[in-house]
Formats: sequence, C-alpha cells, structure tokens
Amino acid sequence: MYEPRYARRAEAMRASEIRELLKLLEEPGIISFAGGIPDPALFPKDAASKAYTTILADPAKSSQALQYSVSEGFPPLRQWIASYMGTLGVPATPDHILVTSGSQQALEFLGRLFITAGDTVLVTAPTYLGALQAFSAYEPRYDTLRPESGNRTPASYREAASVNGGSVKFAYVVPDFANPTGETLSEDARRGLIALAEELECPIIEDAAYVALRFEGETVPAIQTLDVKRHGGDLNSSRVIYCGTFSKTLTPGLRIGWVCAAEPVVRRLTLIKQASDLNSSLINQMVMERLAAETYDAQVAKAAAHYRTRRDAMLSALEKRMPAGVTWTKPEGGLFIWVTLPENMDGAELLRRSIPEAKVAFVPGGAFFTDGTGRNSIRLSYSLPTEAQIAEGIARLGKLIAASLT
Repeated sequence: MYEPRYARRAEAMRASEIRELLKLLEEPGIISFAGGIPDPALFPKDAASKAYTTILADPAKSSQALQYSVSEGFPPLRQWIASYMGTLGVPATPDHILVTSGSQQALEFLGRLFITAGDTVLVTAPTYLGALQAFSAYEPRYDTLRPESGNRTPASYREAASVNGGSVKFAYVVPDFANPTGETLSEDARRGLIALAEELECPIIEDAAYVALRFEGETVPAIQTLDVKRHGGDLNSSRVIYCGTFSKTLTPGLRIGWVCAAEPVVRRLTLIKQASDLNSSLINQMVMERLAAETYDAQVAKAAAHYRTRRDAMLSALEKRMPAGVTWTKPEGGLFIWVTLPENMDGAELLRRSIPEAKVAFVPGGAFFTDGTGRNSIRLSYSLPTEAQIAEGIARLGKLIAASLT
C-alpha cells in the first residue's frame, strides 16, 4: 500500500549492519567485537546525577532546562566548545558552533545542505558506514579519496562528476583513528586534501569523533587547524567543516555533538535544525556543559588509558592467534582494528559461520565500501569486551579462520 508513495530517495535507505549486530549483545555467550560502543564503566555517572539534581532543584534553571531553546545550542556549552576548538588552534567563537544531536545528526544535515541527486561525494575506501547512510539518502555518487597516495588529479574528479551530471560537493574524512580502520592521516596527507579541496572549490568535512582518544605517538594538527592557518587565522575563510562529539569521551546517551565551521555554514545548518528537531534537548546540553567544564580532561585521560590496555590485549591476541596470511592495522588511538583476510575469504560469510560456531561477532568490511569491494576484511572493536573476553574471542576467531583456509 505504501510502496508506490515512498520518495525515490527512500530506496537508498539501508539498515546499518552495525546497529543490527548490536542486537547480538543480548544473546548469551556471544563475544562482540562489533559496535564501537564506549565502555559504560567509564561514564561519569555521579557527576551526571549531581548535575541533573542541581539543575532540577533550582526553580529558574529547571524551568529553562525543560523548555524549548535556541536552535544553535545552549550558549555556555557553545562557549565551552569554542574554547576547546581554540586549544586545537581554531579561533572559534560561539557563532561558529552549532550543537547537534550527536555528530551523526551533523553528517545528515551536511548531506542535506550540500548534496543534490547525482552530485559526487569524495570518501576514503573504506569509510564510516554511518556517513554513507547519512549521505546516501540524498542520492549522491561516490568517488574515492586516497589521501596518503596523493589522490587523483582534480581534473579527473571533475570529469567523473560532470559525466554523471553533477559536481563534486565535498570530501569526507575521519582523519584520526578512523572508523573503521583505526588509521590516522599524516600531516602531509591532510595538507594534500586541503590543496585538492582548494582546486575543486569544495568543502572538507572533518569527522573528529575519535581524536581525543590518542594512546601514543605525536598529535597531528586538525585539518581545520591547518586550513585556518593558511587563511591567517580567519575561520570564516576556511573550507573545512569540523564535526565533534562528546559520545566517545564522556557519554553517548546525552546525544551531544557539534559543528564548527564558517558562520554562513552554521547559519544554513541552523535553518535545517529548526526544520528537523527545533533544538537538541536543553537539559542534556546544560548537563553536558557542566560535565565538560568539570570532568573533560580527567575523563579523556581515563578513557585513553582504559582503551589502550584493551587495544594492547587485542593486538597481542591477534599476533598469537591469527594464521599466516591475515594482517591488521596497529592504531595509535580510537576504538578499532581493521583486519585484512586472505583474498579468497569473505568477511560476511565468515560472520555467518562465526555466530553459531565461534560465538564471536564483528562487522564485515564490505559494509564500509561504496563499490562492493573490501569483502575480504573485517572490523574489530576492542572498546567493550574485557581483556579476558578479547583473548578468548580472538582465539576462537583465529581458529575459525584457520579452519576456513584448509
């Protein structure tokens, strides 16, 4: 009855393989390396409880907190975020900040703002599945970025886009501890992306969801930082749109993310937000502002130490248990390790066997590619399982892979 009336773009909507896999967490005996879910043991529960209680106990603050609010976001929270961006070398003011319901909403808004059906979006291969979901509803075509290999020439990107009747609208990257690979772009690669965007006259969307979770190595400047410096410190002249979130550092449950960008972009995105949800939950923003002001640095340090231990446990287990022909990334931070299987193996088929036979869940790599490639890869997350579960789960998985190779 409804099918004939759905918009054409509804055909591009697909369920997230990751969200579907999260249902497996409820099955007994399953060790899940699937979702990049923060460990709830790290959540600042006492500080959050105190913040809610304090706000709701104050008649004026509680009336404000439970009311509608401005679409741009709670001003003190926007000021905190602007100050945080300042520590990254981005001279932001609250007018450069839009608070969103997680950075996922920011990606959806940016897709809505920039993409006309048939336009080209540049992404890495692989790339974040949630970004593909957010963008695909607006019917773009995808072309591949290879930042560490110098990309293609601007002319080739333009030619491919024009053949399809559109134009290159933006480049999307997760430059730090990327979801799904865990890899980090070098400073040279970031500068190369800026040069490419300059020649293509398109924005860069910098998804910085994991940047705070660095365990080791040297910090690489944000792409927005590098671009702003090229423009003499003028954020309004920057082509880079920075998407941040508190989900991986403080808590995902409050659903607070942000966009930091040139003021004209923020004004356009604010109009989209007004049409979408009017404003993000004000009480959650007020609580998050208190959590950020009081606990952010300590929480980041605690989370980084915690996840480093789990990353080390997974890398050690992979080294001990994986058969020859299997390789993996060695991330300096974040929540993910990317495993490349022998060419004749299919990650999705491996998962179909792994659930009943090994009771281990992961995400097949093909979900992170736009062209159907990458099937001989899988994504593993070490954020939620314990060290003992990591050792046991990788042992089971290694045994299954070895058996599949014989």
